[in-house]
Formats: sequence, structure tokens, C-alpha cells
Amino acid sequence: MTDLSQPTLPGALPDKRQVAASFSRAAASYDSVAALQRAVGMALLDKLPAGLAPARWLDMGSGTGHFSRVLAECFNDADGVAVDIAEGMLRHAREHGGARHHVAGDAERLPLLDGSVDLLFSSLAVQWCGQFASVLGEARRVLRPGGVLAFSSLCVGTLDELRASWQAVDGMVHVNRFRRFEDYQRLCGDSGLELIDLERRPHVLHYLDVRSLTHELKALGAHNLNPGRPSGLTGRARMQGLLQAYEQFRQPQGLPATYQVVYGVLRKPLAGEQ
Repeated sequence: MTDLSQPTLPGALPDKRQVAASFSRAAASYDSVAALQRAVGMALLDKLPAGLAPARWLDMGSGTGHFSRVLAECFNDADGVAVDIAEGMLRHAREHGGARHHVAGDAERLPLLDGSVDLLFSSLAVQWCGQFASVLGEARRVLRPGGVLAFSSLCVGTLDELRASWQAVDGMVHVNRFRRFEDYQRLCGDSGLELIDLERRPHVLHYLDVRSLTHELKALGAHNLNPGRPSGLTGRARMQGLLQAYEQFRQPQGLPATYQVVYGVLRKPLAGEQ
């Protein structure tokens, strides 16, 4: 078990204890509303280097285990490890197979031995980590020489329509904060890992109304967890203000919600390349 008793993360990101609890509660509902997560994870799989044949892979931030099962199918002779901070997600995943090992752990302090993994796959998890440099350092530690880190995350610009609509209503924090893409560029460049690919790609989903969006975020466990968020129920007047403000973004397909997705593929150098 990983110690989750640290104080609120720097950079105004959520406390990991709240993240773990929120995603544990969402384990049963997550897969029913995870269209974006599926699309992003499949796009990340497509970025894996050709010919990759890991003896052991790690699904970091494995959630319900969907991509653990996909990885097990792709690399059926490999040993698979699923790590997640939310024990409720791990309990759910364990019942459906995929990884051979399910471990409660933190991406910034992985409970794995040095040089024990050939592929570290992490889709839409590291945006919750306060120190991405620590994530990269742990990846470098646990990867074998020549091993690959493939991650997707979210950056600034995500859910800007919702953020702008709330700003028109009040000045409180209603939408999760994310790092700048430039921070990912800098940190990956300083990681000691070879950068194979790093890009930012927008994914836009459309909803019939705002409540459909906010219901989905809650079902995913990804609703507002930030310090400074309002406490208690949202009043009717503020909700009406939100609905009216969001309408300015309506498109023929519905109300848009834009996710700015970061995709990164890095490789640990071989001994002679360092």
C-alpha cells in the first residue's frame, strides 16, 4: 500500500485521497460513460513502436481494467501488472481479468522493482499527479533499458467551455485544473528518457444539454475536485446562469466539451546510449 497521507498537492491540483475516493465510488458507473477514455486509450495504443514485445507490461492508473484487458490480448505471453490509486477500481478490475497482478499504488512512488518493466502504459491518469517529473523519474527507474513509456494526459484548454460558462456566473473554481502543454514538453525533455513522440490533440464531445455533461463527469469520478471549489449544492439561480452562459457555445451537434489531450511516447536508453 502507498502512503496517501501527503498534504494537498502543489499547483492547486486535487488531494490524491479525494481523487482515490472519487474514482473508487465511480467504479461501477465508469465504463458506461467512458467513450472519450476509450478513444484516447486506443489512439495511444496506436502510437506504440512497431514490433514491441514486452515480457512485462504495466498499466498505470488502470481504472476498471479496460486497457489491461486490451494489453493482455495484444501481448498474450507477457506478465501484466495493473496499478491504481483507487482500490475500488482495482476490486472492480480484478473480477474481469486482464492483468495477472493488481496493486494499489501511486504513479509518483511505484511499488515495483528497478528495471522490472518493458512497457509502461498510462492513459488519462497522470493529470492527477502533482509532480509529473516524479512520474517520469519513476518510469525511468522501473523500465528496463530499451523499455517504453506511453502516456496520455490532459492539459490547459480542457473543458474551457464549461470553465468560461462558470466564470460568467461566479469566480469560484468549478472545473479541474491541468498543466500547460509546454510543461509536458519541458519535463519530458529533462527526463533522461528519449522522446519519440509528444503531441497535443483536441477531442470534442457534444451533449444535448449541460446536465448530460455534468452527469457524465460525476459518473467518471472526474467532477470538480480542486481546492477552492464551492461547497454544498449549487443554487437554482447559479445553475440557470450556467445553462444560459453555456448556450453561447452550442453547435449543430449539441453543446461542445473540448478535451486537450497530450500523447507522449518515450524510451529508456540502452546502456551504451546514455
